[in-house]
Amino acid sequence: MSQFPHLFSPLRIRGKELKNRIMSTGHDTSMPTDNLVNDQLVAYHTARAKGGVGLIVLQVAGVHDSARYTSHVLMATDDECIPGYRRIAEACHAEGTVVLSQVFHPGREIMESSDGLLAVAYAPSASPNERFRVMPRELSQAMIDEIVQGYADAARRLHAAGIDGVEVVASHGYLPAQFLNPRVNRRTDGYNGDLDARLRFTREVIAAVRAATDPEFIIGLRISADERDPEGLTEDESLQGVKGLQDSLDYVHIVAGTSASLGGAIHIVPPMAVEAAYLANEAGTFKRNLEIPLFVTGRINQPQEAELILARGQADVCGMTRALICDPQMPGKTESGRVEDVRACIACNQACIGHFHRGYPISCIQHPETGRELIYAERKMAAQRKRVLVVGGGPAGMKAAAVAAQRGHQVTLCEATGQLGGQVNLAQLLPRRAEFGGASTNLQREMQLAGVEVRRNTRVDRALVEQERPDVVIVATGATPYRPPYEEAGELQVVDAWQVLRGEVKLGRSVLVTDWRADWIAPGIAERLVRDGHQVHLAVNGTHAGESLPLYVRDHMAGELHRLGITITPYARLYGVDDSTVYLQHTASGEPMLVENIDTLVLCQGHQPVDELADAIADLTEVRRIGDCLAPRTAEEAIYEGLKAGWAI
Repeated sequence: MSQFPHLFSPLRIRGKELKNRIMSTGHDTSMPTDNLVNDQLVAYHTARAKGGVGLIVLQVAGVHDSARYTSHVLMATDDECIPGYRRIAEACHAEGTVVLSQVFHPGREIMESSDGLLAVAYAPSASPNERFRVMPRELSQAMIDEIVQGYADAARRLHAAGIDGVEVVASHGYLPAQFLNPRVNRRTDGYNGDLDARLRFTREVIAAVRAATDPEFIIGLRISADERDPEGLTEDESLQGVKGLQDSLDYVHIVAGTSASLGGAIHIVPPMAVEAAYLANEAGTFKRNLEIPLFVTGRINQPQEAELILARGQADVCGMTRALICDPQMPGKTESGRVEDVRACIACNQACIGHFHRGYPISCIQHPETGRELIYAERKMAAQRKRVLVVGGGPAGMKAAAVAAQRGHQVTLCEATGQLGGQVNLAQLLPRRAEFGGASTNLQREMQLAGVEVRRNTRVDRALVEQERPDVVIVATGATPYRPPYEEAGELQVVDAWQVLRGEVKLGRSVLVTDWRADWIAPGIAERLVRDGHQVHLAVNGTHAGESLPLYVRDHMAGELHRLGITITPYARLYGVDDSTVYLQHTASGEPMLVENIDTLVLCQGHQPVDELADAIADLTEVRRIGDCLAPRTAEEAIYEGLKAGWAI
């Protein structure tokens, strides 16, 4: 009997049958060209359909010219969109996957325009957006009618393309939610007042979509169960809203949060610090109060979590988008009993939503093939089998070894210590970062399945290379903490982050942490030390803590640092130390800043490469450097370079 009887049971929605309860939810990919479906987007969704997902909901399709909330949003405002959508529908239908598309208007939630100018945003009322600092223009009746017709026209085009239905986006504070929210909607006409009046816009949209399609066309609604913001929709308001709409819907899909505030936006793509499957209880409340299927999304990263939600009757379908970004084959692996082979998402947000916020196509730090399916969708066997020696068992080395072995090479990986994982083993020791260790676990499993020979406690030197006589050596020897030059006088204790995490030093009570990278290392050290009873000051060489992090990771972290009362000084360059004072320099003004009565200085000043081996063996064989030994960066670059190195041999 299957371990996952609920997850792999079919579900009928109108005229379509989902073969399982796993959903890839609507998520912006930054892949479209000229706001239209392109080859890259088709390949991306095809990979997930081939992997066995039951339902794909495509990213938002703008329904009106004023719906362009980013420069790369898909638009369904012209018949030119139909051929691209048809390609996705046909590719996914061939694999037995049902395909819907989100239909969307952001209202006041405008992130950017295509030319760098500030856009004119339209909303039910002139209620400002806090996060993007947008003061919208109140919609006229004529424009409301245009937008409602835009939803209908977009649905008609999607239907003509063979898409099975649409999901009206009322989540995260977008336009339908703005009409529903009595603190945002301040109109004095028939679109505001009691619940029925505030639902009028959404009812008109649903009715127009149904009239423009046919009785077999699926219409769902995505809404935040709770917008997690003082001015946002509450759970009761959202629940009453969907109860009032359910007679015209085929399903309701709940998420959490709002785009309108920094704290609410964290829930758009909750980072690993947020509990897994954290919306299960709210889903159960909605499920008990509705007569139609209930879908839920929110950090459901593992099939075991989804099965439990379904078994408890809390939902009918589970959105597992990042799990599918990380492992497109997750459904098929799970159904065939290979759960241990699933590459689990660690919710780092770095290459998925992190890429989106920087305007780049999404990917995954653990599975850089994602978003690059046109290049790496099918692993091609090497023309000639070679002996490959990989030096270093961190993320870069493990990925290179796995890919090279998958392509048919004879691969040996040597790790100087007794433990694989490299800096991942340190990262997982920081508060609320334990899941990062999954990156090492997943890569080790990939190597095992590919047949890589792993030698621990084996330091590679010239003599060993001469003995092994490999055709190719991939050097992935990593990095060590960098200690910058600074003025030093007195006896102040100075240590680095690695020493702290390894428990190699005993620190004084008053600690200053200097942060050159403006990532998660120094704030994590600061949080850990405060929780251990130290008095901590964080000095950041950047405009703010977490400046280089994905936005939702940064904002969640900033909230925690504030709750802990950690003093943060931005624009701070380390200059020097004496017995109990750390001297900083303001990076913009050049003026000195002194932090006194410090017992210990913890340096989080980046890393320097460990790169002695490559030059020493360059005359013996082909040598490739990857990861931090090439240039210290992040796990994303390390794993991607491992992929490229393994692919290129």
